[in-house]
Amino acid sequence: MTQIRREAAPAKLNLTLHVTGRRSDGYHLLDSLVVFCQIGDVVTLTDGPLSLTVTGPFATGLAAEADNLCLRAARFAGREVAITLEKNLPVASGIGGGSADAAAVLRALGTSPAGTQSLGADVPVCMAGLPTRMRGLGEILDPLPALPPLHLVLVNPGRGLSTPAVFNALPRRENPPMPDTLPDFPDADALIGFLRDCRNDLEAPAISLMPEIATCLAALNDAGARLTRMSGSGATCFGLFPDAARAQAARTAIARAHPSWWIAASGLAPAKG
Repeated sequence: MTQIRREAAPAKLNLTLHVTGRRSDGYHLLDSLVVFCQIGDVVTLTDGPLSLTVTGPFATGLAAEADNLCLRAARFAGREVAITLEKNLPVASGIGGGSADAAAVLRALGTSPAGTQSLGADVPVCMAGLPTRMRGLGEILDPLPALPPLHLVLVNPGRGLSTPAVFNALPRRENPPMPDTLPDFPDADALIGFLRDCRNDLEAPAISLMPEIATCLAALNDAGARLTRMSGSGATCFGLFPDAARAQAARTAIARAHPSWWIAASGLAPAKG
């Protein structure tokens, strides 16, 4: 009998991303506060043989190639499954993408997170799917207590950005981390106040490569965001709004002004069980 397993792959946001060093092998050390959104891709698994079908609004931007992370995740788990990936998020956009999709495949197969970093630095944190302080190369994961509700608008200018190119444009690689101990965040005001004192060290080099990112940040600011920042290595940016109604109004206004952009409003995803 064919078994069908369906698993969400929530968009990952780096609320902070401090680049704190670089190892002799060239890999960068990070200190990042990671959360997950209610929006994302979806993977559906049925009995094999191993295959991948890509659907959804961004299917044309992602070929079902042999080295696709979903297929690599199934091979890692040693399972022959037919995978359908509903690609709702832009490709190469700094919000999890392939790592989140691979993590969803592994969760659906009941795979242990041990060793999954070999598939990508973000795969372990995406498997957890809950607010986390992520350090090192992505292997040091400190789960955080539930965060207060956040009302987000995500904006992408419709172009992918190469992560290696952004790191290559980084002028300084030894930057201060977040505080050793993170404070409590009893409400959104406390969290946003903390975030204002943090950074995404990749934002400026990404803007130097793709000036449209600055335009996205300005649009979010003009729409009333309390804080704006780029996620990951870009090019997706996010704004934090006081409530869901104002986030939806901002999404509508930005979409009207920039119809070619990808724009979404979202809250935080519930933790994975």
